Amino acid sequence: MPVGIAPADRKLLLIGGALLVLLLTASVIFAPPREAFNSPLPSTYSAQSGGAEAAYLLLSRLHYPVRRWEDSPAQLEGDSGDALLILAEPTQMPDRKEREALKDFVEDGGHVLFTGSSISSFFPDTDISMITPQPGWKSIEPSIPSRFSHAAQHLAIEPQAYWGKLKETQLALYGSADSPVVVSWVLGRGHILWWAGSTPLTNAGIQRDDNLAFFLASVSNWSEDEPFEIYWDEYFHGQRSSVWSYVSKTSLAWGLLQLSIIAAAVLFTFSRRSGPIFVPAGVSRLSPLEFVDTLGGLYERAGAASSAVSVSLMQLRAVLARQLGLPANTPDAELAVGAEHRLGWRSSGLGELFRQADSSSRMVKLPPREALRLVQELERHAANLSIRAQLRRERT
Repeated sequence: MPVGIAPADRKLLLIGGALLVLLLTASVIFAPPREAFNSPLPSTYSAQSGGAEAAYLLLSRLHYPVRRWEDSPAQLEGDSGDALLILAEPTQMPDRKEREALKDFVEDGGHVLFTGSSISSFFPDTDISMITPQPGWKSIEPSIPSRFSHAAQHLAIEPQAYWGKLKETQLALYGSADSPVVVSWVLGRGHILWWAGSTPLTNAGIQRDDNLAFFLASVSNWSEDEPFEIYWDEYFHGQRSSVWSYVSKTSLAWGLLQLSIIAAAVLFTFSRRSGPIFVPAGVSRLSPLEFVDTLGGLYERAGAASSAVSVSLMQLRAVLARQLGLPANTPDAELAVGAEHRLGWRSSGLGELFRQADSSSRMVKLPPREALRLVQELERHAANLSIRAQLRRERT
């Protein structure tokens, strides 16, 4: 069996491989640099004005126990009461299990700093106002004295939404009564702090007014000697810890799929050309079943069902006359009587069968079902005579 590749196939593979390498090289060369993407996402990986890399590095240099969180919220532990999760404008919404995990985290003693207008998707027991804030920076003063107002008398923020109706456990810290921008409330043994926007912790906003002091007050543990264990969420920004979660967001998965399809096509065509050749077995045109099918088709097209009955009747008469030793022109009634007395067919109804078959063989239009019944009965009696003759020959 040949193991090489045909010249035409080799040429096709070389051309396809060259085109693939050319496309990959072009995508690398002409891809825009990282600095070209000015995403407003407050991610700790972004050094742009809307990013939060400066705030993250500041906490790290101030020796706050902070790290990026790229796992599911189900992996969080809030039992100790010294854990803080920062959710800065998450772009991906949680599913039911993740939402329940966040609720359990807070109720077990965890703390959450949430920024942005999508808090209702994470904590349903919230109310965001339908009033859309005007774009632009706003300088907000505290609405009541608190540990935050002690550190920050003026908050520069670009709100994305205002809080709606406050509940008994919720307290507005900054903003007017009809448009709070900072809200705090207790849930279980934990605590949630909401900002109307992420600008106080972004690279462009952390230096404005008292934003830096406000940010540090928000991530500091004022009730304990030990600082918060800070988890800065990147999971809901699309940064997942598994390799597949990263690959699924790139074109690499589609590229691997296309390469797999090409490889499967190459293997299929190669095996089709190089595998062993088997000649299918042909059916002989002298097959008895083909003769039966052909003859049956002729009778059906001609509408000659009575002819089939006549043939079966003559065959049975000939076999029965030879078995009884009678002349071939013996009447049907005498053949039936001879079969009853000499062959023991007393209740076979052979006489009536002869009469029906003889009458049907003269009909011009015989129903196919009736013809089939008569032929089956005649052939059954003929088969019985053949068996008797075979047994007689074996005994002799």
